[in-house]
Amino acid sequence: MFRKVVQVTNNFKLKHKLIISYILVVMIPVMIVGGGVVSYFRSQAMDRAIDQATNNVEKTKSQLGNLLRIPMDVSNTLLLDKDLERMVTTRYESVLELTKAYLNYDEFTRFKRTYREIAGVRFYYDNQTLINNLELIPIDENTSKTHWYQQAMSTKSLIWTYIDDNEPIPVRKLSLIRQLPFPERRTSGVLMVSLDQNELNRMLLQEPFETLIADEAGNVVAAKDSSFVGKTLESLDFGVDLSQLEKGTHKLNIKGEPSYMIVDELIPENSINGLRVVSVFSTESIVKDANKVSLIGLVIILLVLLIALAFVYIVSFLTSNRLLRLSRHLNRLALGDLNVVSRIDGNDEIGQLSRQFNYMVESIRSLMNQVVEKTEQNTALEIAQREIKLKMMASQINPHFLFNALESIRMNAHMKGEKEIANVVRLLGRLMRKNLEVGRESTPIKEEIEMVRSYLEIQKFRYEDRLKYELNIDPQAQEIRIPPLIIQPLVENAVVHGVEDKEDGVEVNVDIQFNGELLVIRIRDNGLGMTPQRLDEVIHSISSPDESENNRIGLRNVHQRLVLSYGEEHGLKIFSEYGRGTEFSFTIPVNV
Repeated sequence: MFRKVVQVTNNFKLKHKLIISYILVVMIPVMIVGGGVVSYFRSQAMDRAIDQATNNVEKTKSQLGNLLRIPMDVSNTLLLDKDLERMVTTRYESVLELTKAYLNYDEFTRFKRTYREIAGVRFYYDNQTLINNLELIPIDENTSKTHWYQQAMSTKSLIWTYIDDNEPIPVRKLSLIRQLPFPERRTSGVLMVSLDQNELNRMLLQEPFETLIADEAGNVVAAKDSSFVGKTLESLDFGVDLSQLEKGTHKLNIKGEPSYMIVDELIPENSINGLRVVSVFSTESIVKDANKVSLIGLVIILLVLLIALAFVYIVSFLTSNRLLRLSRHLNRLALGDLNVVSRIDGNDEIGQLSRQFNYMVESIRSLMNQVVEKTEQNTALEIAQREIKLKMMASQINPHFLFNALESIRMNAHMKGEKEIANVVRLLGRLMRKNLEVGRESTPIKEEIEMVRSYLEIQKFRYEDRLKYELNIDPQAQEIRIPPLIIQPLVENAVVHGVEDKEDGVEVNVDIQFNGELLVIRIRDNGLGMTPQRLDEVIHSISSPDESENNRIGLRNVHQRLVLSYGEEHGLKIFSEYGRGTEFSFTIPVNV
């Protein structure tokens, strides 16, 4: 069966295969998938909305819990406040005495100033000598009959409730209520810490859905819509008794619209009651955009599919013709025609095949010539390598022969009394030996300085009084290892340019200091120095990879070795003032 289908398919023209394949593989599956995408889109949008609302409720609970800790901390502080106990339990003989006591006690005011979340602190106590100043309030008959007061006096735990009493200046805020006992006096009072309403509402302003917080009695204590505050859950026009809903996600009809409601509870530590967090959103508001996007998407997909069908037909027709032309060119090549040229234009795959076909033909024609040329080049290269090897062997000199010859010259000069010449020859031999050891990765400072000293003594023999030098080496730096031959080129530069450019000679100073982390090396001379323009040229040349200026190879070598070993910040720095001299400096980090 499969073979028959393949045979029938192979009998179709390429353009017909492309169109049928497009319809079966693209158009029909896309239309089927499109219907499923709409349903999936709606479901995903709803799930995301529920997850978002649930996460927002959890976030609100967390923020609310943090907010409620502040009045809890305030109440715990006042629970141990002996000044408050002494003040409210004292029987005052006069208003003046009471006024002084009020002025001396400012804890309640301090809490309001310290915590913006606190709207006010009140303490109710049965002491008729007190005067109601909205902070310290004597208990009267109306207060003693309130539900929150009676509940506070019956328990030691914390109570959270919305205070909506008939006092001259009503509280009407979520408040912490707790009993503050005075064991020594066998009495107690009731503390009320009220939260700032704006701080409560501010938590909910950024919520995408309608969200509110209610106390145990069903009073709304905070809401995204601030007009809900103070109302009861029963009075809100949600068409359902919110106070009876359990924790979790509920699918409801609110005002005739399918909706979801997320309900959660927060019971603070040491509290006998808690608060409810409720979030409500309409199903239609969530899926409306999804439906609109899905419909637009389906229309666009249908239009695109129809347009694409037309393009598939056109492309298949053009492709078939071009492939037929290329096939004819291949047949000519197969028959041995190496002069065939394909002139199929375009930058697509067929056009690339056409150009590659031409490259292949050209490659076949030139293959023999390339092989011959390559053979000749390899032969010439082997001859050149042999010549280089012979020259290298001829130029090899045994270093021991040079050292023995210098030693013979030194001993002969010493025996003839030419001690100064013998010493210079000895120094020259030492300097040559150190230069041959430059392949080492590092050398101690003291060995590098010995090589510098040998070089300076040789130059002093040459220039006599025209050269003076001073080596100032920190004893702590003697054993620190540095790259070999890193100081001598700078000293050589100072000596050569200083002596040649200044008639009365030059003084070279080498200063090496160690500060515990960096090795600081400075080479100064009092030679003629450089002009600012000349200094800029030198600085540019040592940083440039161009080695055309042979007279600066030593400086460039030192700078690039420092940069490659330790980084740009430890490279060679040059300071010069015309007529006063030049200073080279660089730093080496220790333990790098």
